[in-house]
Amino acid sequence: MKYMILSDIHGSLPALQKALDIYRGTGCQMLCLLGDILNYGPRNGLPEGLDPKGVASLLNAMASDIVAVRGNCDSEVDQMLLQFPIMQDSLLIVDNGVRLWLTHGHVYNSGRKPAASADVLFYGHTHLWELYADADGTIVCNTGSPTFPKGGNKPTLAIYDNGCVTLMTTDGEVLATKDL
Repeated sequence: MKYMILSDIHGSLPALQKALDIYRGTGCQMLCLLGDILNYGPRNGLPEGLDPKGVASLLNAMASDIVAVRGNCDSEVDQMLLQFPIMQDSLLIVDNGVRLWLTHGHVYNSGRKPAASADVLFYGHTHLWELYADADGTIVCNTGSPTFPKGGNKPTLAIYDNGCVTLMTTDGEVLATKDL
């Protein structure tokens, strides 16, 4: 299966639409959301195209293709708008024997890995993308953010397909790849 991993949408409809163009264009079959879906967060400014109801509507239309975890800006009120669960801190997907750990990054991250073993750790939260293999051989991928990229980065997301993680911009530019 081919997955798009996306974090920190923060209610921006145009940012989500650009990401979903890549989702469809690359033939992804599942969208993995790493939290901070609707709420822009008090530390951020207002994102371009802030439309949490529009974001919810677009995502609800594809709810059967979505798995999601809770970010630090997500709440029970957000869950009331979404037709797929978002309130767990992390989840594990096993794809052809490869363990993909999904989390937002405020509880588990590259500095505080979950106790459960994983081949790939996906997280967001910091809005700073990274992709590398750590000392244990775990692929670590921070997907960055399509809405509020930090550190001078472009808006980003990740794709996982058959043992390969690709980090790219929402314009389709590949920034990095890592194979298991």
